[in-house]
Amino acid sequence: MRDVYIIGAGMTRFGLYNGKRLPLKNIYELGKEACLAALDHAGINHRKIQAAYCGNVGSPPNCAQMILAQIGVSGIPAFNHENGCASGSSALRDAYESIGNGIHDTAIVIGAECWSFMAASGSAMALSGLISPPPGTNLNQDIAGAFGPAIMALAGKAHMNEYGTTKEQFAKIAVKNKRNAAKNPYAQFQKEITLEEVLNSRMICDPITKLQCCPQSDGAAAVILANAAVARQYTGKPIKLAALIQSSAKYKGTEGSLSQFTCFETISKQAYESVGVGPEDLDVVEVHDDFTTLELIAYEDLGLCKRGEGGRFIDEGLCDYGGEVVVSSSGGLLGKGHPLGATGVAQFVELTWQLREECGSRQVENARIGLAHNGGGIGDGYEPGAVTIGILTK
Repeated sequence: MRDVYIIGAGMTRFGLYNGKRLPLKNIYELGKEACLAALDHAGINHRKIQAAYCGNVGSPPNCAQMILAQIGVSGIPAFNHENGCASGSSALRDAYESIGNGIHDTAIVIGAECWSFMAASGSAMALSGLISPPPGTNLNQDIAGAFGPAIMALAGKAHMNEYGTTKEQFAKIAVKNKRNAAKNPYAQFQKEITLEEVLNSRMICDPITKLQCCPQSDGAAAVILANAAVARQYTGKPIKLAALIQSSAKYKGTEGSLSQFTCFETISKQAYESVGVGPEDLDVVEVHDDFTTLELIAYEDLGLCKRGEGGRFIDEGLCDYGGEVVVSSSGGLLGKGHPLGATGVAQFVELTWQLREECGSRQVENARIGLAHNGGGIGDGYEPGAVTIGILTK
């Protein structure tokens, strides 16, 4: 398989493009903005792009083609991916395979979502209907009521019962990520918060309070992929996409312990082995922190610390600047925001910028290896329906 490189990365600011908080925009306008930023970052002409891959959850058909039309691209293969919150990373996975196997030499990967415009335009597509399967189609939801905050609260409670993890330790993750987001001009939230504010915010599902939940967001992100020969033509700072592993939920995957997600543990080990690195080699990590409980568990699933030591890891600042590895330098889903289809791609945008040393005040010193951890939906055995792990190297 050929080496694959990211030669350009761009994104919009995440937030609510509802005409009140941010100017009213539709998904195609947001996608256009992200694509143009990525093309400009790469210094490549749009006519050099040979294929397009788009991650999206809630828009009408042919999202990729509609976005490409905004930037004057047509007559190339365009593929649309829906995989819940992992839609963007799933699109990136297929683009990675395409370039690696010699099918294409260049590709653009887009992640985009805009719930606000649909609501403002009176669309019949309701967010609640899109992310909540009909009764009888998801046993986890029907039998246990396990969806969204509920399943993440159960995982948090299990971790507390097994290892003595505290509510304060989960809450510290929200404080850290909002602090990082305040340094990120692309983040939805630009204000730091205190531990007391997190703990005293409205209880959503014990131990998760409102400020420990990611927001509803709009936004888009894009990256340009190329093989080694093309990458050398356009940049002196190509970032190697060294591994991108994808899997799905396993039946009874969390049997015996709800305080871990074995799917992430399994594919992260595969990714480390394929690149020849270990968790101790990582400099910066973007995790799928839709709730604080999932980030803390991810520390352990990814091998950043031993099982049961996630609470200590956040207490001692080992996942922050000056620690062992910086987790969620962008602010993560909690601070940067979570436009479902865009999230997976945005993680790779942040990592690319970090490895190219282009992140300003949130720059991780001497960042050389980054990892992206992304999950989508809830599948069998309470594990995420789709999971991806990507590793980027300088």
